Order: sequence, then C-alpha cells, then structure tokens
Amino acid sequence: MSAPGASARAGAAAPFKAVVVSYRSAATIEDCLERLRACDGVGAIRVVDNQSDDGTLDIVQRQASLDPRLRFIANPDNPGFSVGCNQGAADLEPAADGDDWLAFVNPDCMVETDTLRRLHALGAGLGDCLLSADLVNEQGERDAAVRRRDPDFAAMLAGIARPWAAPKMAVAPDDALALQHVQATSGALMLMPRSLFARIGGFDEGYRLHAEDLDLCRRVREAGGVVAVANGVRVVHVRGVSSRSRPFFVEWNKHRGLWRYFRKFEAPRRGALVRAGVFAAIWLRFPIAALRAALR
Repeated sequence: MSAPGASARAGAAAPFKAVVVSYRSAATIEDCLERLRACDGVGAIRVVDNQSDDGTLDIVQRQASLDPRLRFIANPDNPGFSVGCNQGAADLEPAADGDDWLAFVNPDCMVETDTLRRLHALGAGLGDCLLSADLVNEQGERDAAVRRRDPDFAAMLAGIARPWAAPKMAVAPDDALALQHVQATSGALMLMPRSLFARIGGFDEGYRLHAEDLDLCRRVREAGGVVAVANGVRVVHVRGVSSRSRPFFVEWNKHRGLWRYFRKFEAPRRGALVRAGVFAAIWLRFPIAALRAALR
C-alpha cells in the first residue's frame, strides 16, 4: 500500500470523492480510513458520524489531522445511513469539469490501493452506472448481498405459511464476466458518477437502515443506468461491526425498509389483498429474524 496522502492530486488525477458513514465503528474505521487515504485517485473524504459513543470520532479526528482531504461531520443524533450518505455527498465540492465519482464506503470495508481505479476503468464504457466490488469476509467467503435480484414479493407472499424461510435474492457469481450486471448490489461499497447520483436524487432518506441500497439500485436502472459488480476486484468487508450490539433495532429496520420498498415500487399496481398479504409476510418473519440475530 502506498503512503497515506500519496494520491492527493488535483483535477482528473483525483476523480473520486469518498463518503463514509460511521456508527460505533471504532474496531475498523482506522484501518478503513488509512486505506482510503492511500487509495489511488481519492481527492476528498467525508466521514459522517451518527452519534458514536465508542471512540469512533476520536479516531476520525486523528485521521483528519493527518490529511487535509479528510473532513468529518459529527451528527448530534443518529438520523440514519441514507441521511448520512447524502450529507457527506453534499459536503463534497464538485469537480470543475463535472467528471467526479462518489464512492460510498462502509467503515468496515478495506479497499486496496487500486480498488477505485479498477472499478472506474471497468465501468468507463458503460455511461451511467453504479459499480461494486467482489466483497468477501476475512475468511475469503463471498458476500451474497453483492449480487442480488429485486425483492420477489410474489415468492414472499407464496411463502407466508413459512415465515422462517428467508427470501432468496442472491445471484450466483459468474467469474467468466469481468463485470457482472445485476439488479441490485450492496451499499457497503458503491461507486457512481456524481451526476447520476444528483439526477436520481441521492439516497431516499425514508430508509433508516437497510433496503436503501436496493432502492438506489432500482432508481439507477429506472434512470437508464447499469448496476454491475466487478468480479475480479476483491475487497474485504468485516460485516456487521456496528450491528452486533443492537440486533433487534437492525432487524426492525430491515423489515421496515422492505415494507417501504414494496409500498414505493410495487404497491401502486397491486390490489388490497396482495398488499395486506405482503405486509403480513414481512412482519410475521420479523420476530423470527430478530431472535436469530440476537442468538448470533
């Protein structure tokens, strides 16, 4: 890895602006930020902290003192991931030529020096696009959330009698493809042109936690863009660091987010009985999912 700050260059040499939203991320954020600072082409970094109480902000302040590209916003409360992403993006000054890209990076994602450059090179011919990498855990196991279909509410409704069965959204990796087109990818690492982000209105702030990535990907596609995963660009994702201390809260917001997604994209063309059935299918599964998360 190159020395932190080595990639601080102006103009077209530094087209990437990174946003990191943190909450109780002290275990990973220092490594995350050091890697982002060393990542080729990064011209600015914004950390938005959502009222961490575990020393995260102390680490961020120390990192900011070492690198003028890094600034932070300390929220007095926790308005949610979507709000934090939009705050960070709004605080980043656009490039003079309009050719800058936004990288949304979770504080538990460990990019390599060439990660963003490689993603950008693969997506350069796609026009409007949202890109992610092949996220893996510390054991090298692939994250199923990276390659997903849109939620299948018909299947969810059909499985209402089996609320313990998780909906199947994952798509198998196709390593024959350098860039695999998918319907949705994980919000843990996303790279997209700022112009596209602005055109679709950024993240929907009605999602507090989870499903906001599904929503963003769908709106990218509806705007004529492409969602794709670079199968050969591997990034370690230490999943769930901030979620482990609050499994009930996380599961509540997962299910709330899924219901919001359904209401926004699917409900207007469904009848009252179908809407009621999907509501039941989502919320019958919630206590089972929350118990499983608590036991983990």
